[in-house]
Amino acid sequence: MAAANYLRFEDQFLCSICLDVFTHPVSIPCGHNFCKNCINEHWNTSDRYLCPMCKKVFNTRPELHINTLFSEMVVQFRQSAQQKTSSSSEQQLSKPGEVPCDVCTGTKLRALKSCLVCLASYCETHLEPHLTASRLKRHQLIDPVENLEDRMCTKHDKPLELFCKTDQTCVCMLCLVLDHKMHDVVPLKEEYEGKKAELGKTEAEIQQMIQKRRLKIQEIKHSVDLSEEDADREIAEGVQVFTALKESVERGQANLIDSIKEKQKTTEKQAEAFIKELEQEISELTKRRTEVEQLSRSKDQLHLLQSVQSLKAAPPTKDWTEVSVHTSSYKGTVVKAVAQLEETLSKEMKKLVAEAELKRVQQYAVDVTLDPDTAHPCLILSDDGKQVNDNDVWKNLPNNPERFSGCACVLGKQSFSSGRFYFEVQEKGKTDWNVGVARESINRKGVISLSPEDGYWTICLRNGNEYKAATSPPVSLSLKSRPQKVGVFVDYEDGVVSFYDVDAAALIYSFTGCCFTEKLFPYFSPERNNGGKNSAPLIISPVGVN
Repeated sequence: MAAANYLRFEDQFLCSICLDVFTHPVSIPCGHNFCKNCINEHWNTSDRYLCPMCKKVFNTRPELHINTLFSEMVVQFRQSAQQKTSSSSEQQLSKPGEVPCDVCTGTKLRALKSCLVCLASYCETHLEPHLTASRLKRHQLIDPVENLEDRMCTKHDKPLELFCKTDQTCVCMLCLVLDHKMHDVVPLKEEYEGKKAELGKTEAEIQQMIQKRRLKIQEIKHSVDLSEEDADREIAEGVQVFTALKESVERGQANLIDSIKEKQKTTEKQAEAFIKELEQEISELTKRRTEVEQLSRSKDQLHLLQSVQSLKAAPPTKDWTEVSVHTSSYKGTVVKAVAQLEETLSKEMKKLVAEAELKRVQQYAVDVTLDPDTAHPCLILSDDGKQVNDNDVWKNLPNNPERFSGCACVLGKQSFSSGRFYFEVQEKGKTDWNVGVARESINRKGVISLSPEDGYWTICLRNGNEYKAATSPPVSLSLKSRPQKVGVFVDYEDGVVSFYDVDAAALIYSFTGCCFTEKLFPYFSPERNNGGKNSAPLIISPVGVN
C-alpha cells in the first residue's frame, strides 16, 4: 500500500491513549488496539479493567495479544512518514539562528547533525557518508551546534566527553589519564543530568518565588482597592458631616442677622411712634399760635378783651424732656450667638460622628444564628434561629459539653478568630438581658461569672432601668435613652468590643485592650421569664433594618 494512502488514514495508526503512532500495538478482546505500555499503565492505575474506547468492562485482566498484521502496517506507516519528513527536510533552508551545513556551497541547507571528529555540521545529503561508510560510522554525531571547536579540548584536540567535579571543568579522555587521574571525573552526560535536575529544581523554586510575588501583588492591589473604598466612604461621610455643620453655621448666622434686624426694627417703630405724637402736638400748637397771633394784632380793645376770654385752652402736651429713643445695644449679641452655635455644633458634631462611626462598624455585619446545642434547657429558640426567650419550663435535653446548664443563655453558631464583625440584637419590651461575645473555652456548667477574666465581654440590663458593663466589678452605665436595639462590634486584632444604641446612633460602652487568643462566639441571655414580666424575646435583627 502506498505511503500516501496511510497518511490519508493517519488517525487509524494513532493510539487513543497517548495520541501518538502505535508502539508495539496489542489487541484486547473487544477488538480495539493500543500501545502495549499504554494499556498496561492504564489498567495499573485503574480499579477496573475496561476498554478506553468502548468502555467494555472485563471481570479479569485480559491477556494482551500482539496484532501482527496491524504491527506491520504501523511499521510501513512509520517508514512512509519518515520518508515524507526526509523528503521535505531536504528542501528546508538554513534560517537565522539555525546551524547551516558546512559542506553546502551557495545556498546553505539546515544541518541535521554535527560531527565532533570532523568538527563540521552536515545537512541530510552530506550526512549520508557518516551513516553508511564504516570508517565514518565510528565518528560521534550530536545535534547540530555552532562553534564546534569549543567542544574540543584545546590541549589534546579531543572531544570534551567528561566532567571533572574536582576542578569543575569539562575534560577529554587524555585529560583524565594525564592531568586529572586522581580527580572525581564522571561522564559528561551524568553531570549534565545532575545539573539539569538542579536547574529544574532551581527553576521550580524561582517559579514558586515568582508566584508568591504575583500573589503578593494581587494582595497589595486588593489592599489598595479596599483602602480606596474606605477612603471614598470616609470622604462621603466627611462631606456629609461638614455639610451638616456648614448648614448649622449658616442657620446660626441667619438667626444672628434676624435677631439684630428685629431689634433695629423695634427701635425704628418706637421712634416712629414718638415722631408721630410730636408731630400731632406741633400741629395743635401751630393752630393755637396762629389764633393767638391774629388776636394780638387786633387794635379793637373791646374785641381783644372779649376774645381772650373765649380763646380755647391750650391743648395738653407731654413733657418730652426725659423722653428719648434708646439705641439698641448689640454688645455681646455675636458672642452669645457664637457660644450658642458652638454648643449646637458640638451636639451636632457628636451626633454626626456617632452616626458615621455606627455606619462604619455596620459594614462588618455578619449573619448570626443561635446554636441549639448550647442553649439552656429552659430557653425556647425560634425555627430560624433568630429569637430566644425563657419560659421557666425545663426541657429534657442531652447535657452535652457545649450546653449551658446553670444560666439561661445561648451562643451563636458562628465563631470568629480574626478580623472584625458586627451584629444587632433587639431588646424591646424586656426588663433583663445580657448581650455580647464569649470565648470558646468558657465554663458552661453551673453558675457562671460574666467578666473578661472569665471569657465574657457583655453588657446587661437589670430591673428595667439599670444598665451595666459586666466588668469586675461591674460599671454602671448612664444612658440618655433606653436602647431598643443594641449593636455589638468586635475588632479581634485591636482587642476591642463595642456596644451601640442603634436607634440613637450612640456608643454605649467599649472594652479595650483585650487580648483574644481563641475563637469568639456571639453570646445571648434573655434572663428568666420572671412570671411573664420578662417574656419578650431577644431578636437578632438584620443590620440596617428598623
